[in-house]
Amino acid sequence: MAESNTALRVLEGRHPDAPQQKDLDKCVHCGLCLNACPTYRELGIEMDSPRGRIYQMVQVASGAAPMDESYLEHMGLCLGCRACETACPSGVEYGKLIEAARTEIQSKVKKPFPWQQVEDFAYGTLVQTPWMLRLVALNMWLYQKSGLESLVRSTGILKLMGPFGKIEHLTPEAQLPTFFSQYGKVFFAEGERKHRVALLGGCIGNIFFARLHEATVRVLQKNGCEVVVPATQGCCGALHAHAGRREEARALARNNIDALLQTNYDAIISNIGGCGATLKEYHEILEHDHAYHDKAKRFVGKLKDVNEFLASIDLNMNMGKVDRRVTYQDSCHLCHGQKVKIGPRKLLKLIPGLEFVEMPASDVCCGSAGVYNIIENEMAEQILSSKMRNVNSVAPEQIASSNPGCMIQLAAGSRLHGQGKLKDNPQPVKHIVELLDEAYRNAR
Repeated sequence: MAESNTALRVLEGRHPDAPQQKDLDKCVHCGLCLNACPTYRELGIEMDSPRGRIYQMVQVASGAAPMDESYLEHMGLCLGCRACETACPSGVEYGKLIEAARTEIQSKVKKPFPWQQVEDFAYGTLVQTPWMLRLVALNMWLYQKSGLESLVRSTGILKLMGPFGKIEHLTPEAQLPTFFSQYGKVFFAEGERKHRVALLGGCIGNIFFARLHEATVRVLQKNGCEVVVPATQGCCGALHAHAGRREEARALARNNIDALLQTNYDAIISNIGGCGATLKEYHEILEHDHAYHDKAKRFVGKLKDVNEFLASIDLNMNMGKVDRRVTYQDSCHLCHGQKVKIGPRKLLKLIPGLEFVEMPASDVCCGSAGVYNIIENEMAEQILSSKMRNVNSVAPEQIASSNPGCMIQLAAGSRLHGQGKLKDNPQPVKHIVELLDEAYRNAR
């Protein structure tokens, strides 16, 4: 992320979305956050802990320290997992602070022209354009299904491709048809309709996790839900908020509010932990938008993670057995961002035949963190190796998660570091909803 000292150009003046003093002052520097932080656990470096990063933010805010290469490196190495928020006794909103720091960096630090163009295209055009995402899905599907992907991997040419070769193993499977084909449709409840809900598809999830979205629809239908997939919904803006592209996140928030508040739903459902955390913060993202702030609060009041929603209703127990030993990896943004930890475990324990085993440190990040495992691949791989030691210690047959990004990372981890049945199974990671869907399909 950082550039050389000779190339780094920083514009003067503070950004209106920069870290605010009242938020920085909440930190009493007690250090209880340190062991919760994945980068501090791996490196043992104070400046790569939440306390250390807040100290640096304070120094930059006061003008005592410059926004130099070191500052960019330490801010960039943060996963934004927010485990420190769970550990903090003072209520420091660290997620808010790191996003604010990155927003200021994004506005003031001038990146090399080619990299800036790639970033602008990825965030500004690609993830916000459904037809372009569908084209990506089609090309990737052809590449993977034609055998070309296997051929490229077998030649060893990836070793010569530098950083790209190192992250290629993280490439998820493209799924056709994409879930965009279900936009604008209504799926009726099985039996009596008890709830009317809207399902958010997101952006990348529609092309790499289309089958997960379809399983989510089926599980909701089994539980008396009429499921609407609003046609004009779009990307939630989570990736933009995490990267400091705040104005784009605001525009995407307004679009989704307009798309979903036109109809009165009992709940708005997200099955992606990372997206859900940002969706639940629309009222903060649009805090100073007088036209949308109240609408955002109404939107947030209806937003539920699918695990949270299913765990709160009278769940349909007409399930068949899923005879499997399963452990659960907490999605950071579901656990620490949305504070949803009990619901996923409750659902797993309700599945007949499923043996649920807790892994140590299940709420420590796996290293996925949005696009972190691509941008900061070396650190992500180090964190993943530690995670897989914890997974292997309970010898599961399958890993459950609640976030597609975690699923991609953990699937790669099981291929690289898995033991026993995890090593033999090329896709050992499933979303909890997929396990519920399997149980309903197994019912006689």
